[in-house]
Amino acid sequence: MTLRIAMWSGPRNISTAMMRAWENRADCAVIDEPFYACYLAESGADHPCREAVLQSQPTCRSEVIAGLVSDEPAPIYYQKHMTHHMPAACDLSWAIEMHHVFLIRDPAAVIASYLNKMPTVTSDDIGIVRQWELYQTISELTGRRPTVIDGADVLANPHVLLKKLCSALEVPWREQEMTAWPLGPRTSDGVWAQHWYQSVWASTGFSASPAPTPNVPGVAHKLAEDMQPYFQTLWVDRLKPG
Repeated sequence: MTLRIAMWSGPRNISTAMMRAWENRADCAVIDEPFYACYLAESGADHPCREAVLQSQPTCRSEVIAGLVSDEPAPIYYQKHMTHHMPAACDLSWAIEMHHVFLIRDPAAVIASYLNKMPTVTSDDIGIVRQWELYQTISELTGRRPTVIDGADVLANPHVLLKKLCSALEVPWREQEMTAWPLGPRTSDGVWAQHWYQSVWASTGFSASPAPTPNVPGVAHKLAEDMQPYFQTLWVDRLKPG
């Protein structure tokens, strides 16, 4: 029976590096942001590679869901999801049997990284509020609190945090496979990778340590402050590195 892992993250976290770690396991297949085209079609958002994304994926949520719950590409099926791709009105009953993990990052770091790729940023763009909402909803649907991990903790000590994550998911720990991977792109990368994934393409493992939290100016600073309570609520429930 296939173990299905739903990893919920906002953009500009270590979500793609995390996907690399899992894909590098011999017993795991991954899917990259399967609801991205649905989100673009429904919202009309003007994102880089918009038309290519719309052509590369189904824009019907029921079609995407059917594959997520029934496909068995490997013993472990790792699904990388962006929280802002899942609007509040969406039915999440399909996700009840999934093993859910929430990957969080300090809002100031998310915003600073996002502004390196996009000209403006809003709370909807970075999905932190939606991540908090999804955590509450999935907790209620499944009757248990999902696992939470902080990207900064992973970067500081990937061996410890990934081992703890595997334990929480009740899968074997594969240290050599999950902490290093080959350089370059993957066929599993979404067509948007050319805009967003350059640093991951240049990597062969997790960065040695997290960068200091940046200072973001003006409106972005206010946004980071507004997002802190949502981040902190999840942060206190995270897997601890100690």
